[in-house]
Amino acid sequence: MNGKSLELAAQTVEPDNGTIREHNGKICVFTDGYWLRYYAPPPNTMAEKRELIYSLRRRVFHHTEEGINSPGWRMEISRKYYEAETDPARKRVKAAMLAGSLFNRATDIFTSVVELEEKGIHVDDTNQLVKQCEACFMEALELGKEVKHFSGEEGVDELWGEPFKAFSMPIDKFFESRYIKLAQTFAAIDCVVDRMVSVFEKVDGFDDVLPLLEELRDVCKTEVETMRRDEAIYEVWPRYVTAKENIMAFKPCGLSTHENRLRYWEDGLRLLHMGKDVVSYLSGVRVPMPATTENYMANCDLFEKNGSLDSEFSIPDACFVDA
Repeated sequence: MNGKSLELAAQTVEPDNGTIREHNGKICVFTDGYWLRYYAPPPNTMAEKRELIYSLRRRVFHHTEEGINSPGWRMEISRKYYEAETDPARKRVKAAMLAGSLFNRATDIFTSVVELEEKGIHVDDTNQLVKQCEACFMEALELGKEVKHFSGEEGVDELWGEPFKAFSMPIDKFFESRYIKLAQTFAAIDCVVDRMVSVFEKVDGFDDVLPLLEELRDVCKTEVETMRRDEAIYEVWPRYVTAKENIMAFKPCGLSTHENRLRYWEDGLRLLHMGKDVVSYLSGVRVPMPATTENYMANCDLFEKNGSLDSEFSIPDACFVDA
C-alpha cells in the first residue's frame, strides 16, 4: 500500500467514541457514528448543578403536555387528588400533575441546599434535605412514565429522567450520557428523513422538496447539538425555523389535471407535514421517540401502498348498526 492509500485508509477509520477534535469548523466529540458539537462540562459544583437542573426543567415542561407544571408547594394537594381519582384516564393526568409538583419540589429543595452551601453551611448527602430532594426526584421519575409529549403521541420518560440524572451524577458524566442520547436522536432524524426521501422521490411534482428535506435533516441535527447559551444559536435557530417554514410552504408543481389524483397529492402534502413535525419533535426533546417514529413509518407504508392516508379517518365497524 503506497503513502496515499495509507492516508486515505486512515481517514476512513472510524474514531473511538469520545474522540474530540475539530470537524467541519467546530470542536466535536465522536459518539456512536456521529460528530457532535462538543461543550466542555462546567465544574462539578452545587451551583452549576442547580443551573443545569433549572435548564433541564425549562426544557422538560416546554415539551410535555399542558397543565402539569404544578408548583412544589402544592405537592400534597396534588397527591390528594391523584390518590382519590378512580377514572383511569383522569388518574393518568393527575399522575402527571403530581410528577410535575414533585419535580418542582425537588428543585426547590436543591435550590435551598445550594443557598446554604453558598452561605458556608455544608450540607452532606446524609442530610434530611438532600434525602427528601432525592426522594422527590425518584417519585417524579416513576410517575413521569405517565407524562406525555405535547403531541400526545407517546410518553417522554427519557426526557423526564434527565434532571434526576443531573442531580445524581457528576456533571462530566452527565454530559457524556447526553452525547449518547444526542447521537441516538441524530440516528432517529436520519431514519425519518431517509424514509421521507424514499417516498417523495417517487411522487410526481415533489422533486423540489428533496433538497428542502436535506436542509431540514441538517439543520435539525444542528439544533439538537447546539446549547441555547451558545452564541451560535443566533444562526442556528433562524435557519431551523426557516427550514420548517419552507416545508410548509412547498406546493407540488407540474401536476396533471386528473381529479382522481387530487387526494393522492393532498395526502402526500399531509404526509410531508407530518414528517416535518416528527423531526421537529425529535430536535426539541433531543431523545428518540420510538412510538411517534413508528407511527410515521406506518403512514409512509400506507401512502405507498394505497396512495392515500384513508385509514387515519376510518370509522370502526363497531360504530355502525345493521340496516
